[in-house]
Amino acid sequence: MEYTYLSLGIYFVLMLGIGIYAAKTSTSNLSEYMLGGRQVSPQVTALSAGASDMSGWMLMGLPGAIFVSGFDTIWVALGLVVGAWANYKLVAPKLRLYTETTNDSLTLPDFFGKRFDKENGVIRLISAVVIIIFFTLYTSAGLVGGGKLFETAFAMNYQTGVVITMLVVVAYTLMGGFLAVSMTDFVQGVIMFIALILVPAVAYTNFDSPSSMMSYSLETIPSFSESLSDLTMVSLLSSLAWGLGYFGQPHIIVRFMAIDSVKNIKKARRIGMSWMIVTIIGALATGLTGVAYTR
Repeated sequence: MEYTYLSLGIYFVLMLGIGIYAAKTSTSNLSEYMLGGRQVSPQVTALSAGASDMSGWMLMGLPGAIFVSGFDTIWVALGLVVGAWANYKLVAPKLRLYTETTNDSLTLPDFFGKRFDKENGVIRLISAVVIIIFFTLYTSAGLVGGGKLFETAFAMNYQTGVVITMLVVVAYTLMGGFLAVSMTDFVQGVIMFIALILVPAVAYTNFDSPSSMMSYSLETIPSFSESLSDLTMVSLLSSLAWGLGYFGQPHIIVRFMAIDSVKNIKKARRIGMSWMIVTIIGALATGLTGVAYTR
């Protein structure tokens, strides 16, 4: 247990260290603090967007979904992959270009106001209110996840876990601004990538073969062919429609505003989509091994 606490402590120190680094290198003006001076690399852009997008859902939600719902979850994953690709292809280049040319807009409400509503600012106000309301709930869910992690993994008080999570996140965000958030998300994206490869790979070693693991899983959940035969058009479209959310998620598309060049969006797309496909496969495999373990 002491090694677990040590690793957690190292992780938090690393996050705070990134905040200090970003504070020293990218907070000399408002543009740097809000968007990293639009000098964020495609690697950091891609992984920070992915980690910010998926976060706890990739590690817990998607494996849990296939654990409960079986292969029906694959259509949600497919919709997310298509939606993310379309977001990179259709939204990212124009958003990066126009937010800079519209008098260097630093936020989405600022961009909407300058481009579509210069006179009365109604669009700016509405978009800001929507973001504040719904991202308060989104952020709260993240803090709840941190509290649950401390409670289940470290046998600590739930409220203490929430407070520690909040203090660390607020600290590095206030110190280093957007660059700190992007770099910490990049690190978390790397950790997620490694974890979602290692967990199912190690789990497979406890079975005689992948086929035996799958046979154990199918004792609990329907096979893919059975799920496909029961699939309705409404449920298929509902699952695929998850990908539509990418076009309106500020914490994702703001990464496109900060990339160092429009030309590098293609590179970011390749990195981001590769990361996403591998981690989604790993998450689905984790869910299947979980089903086999608890058959």
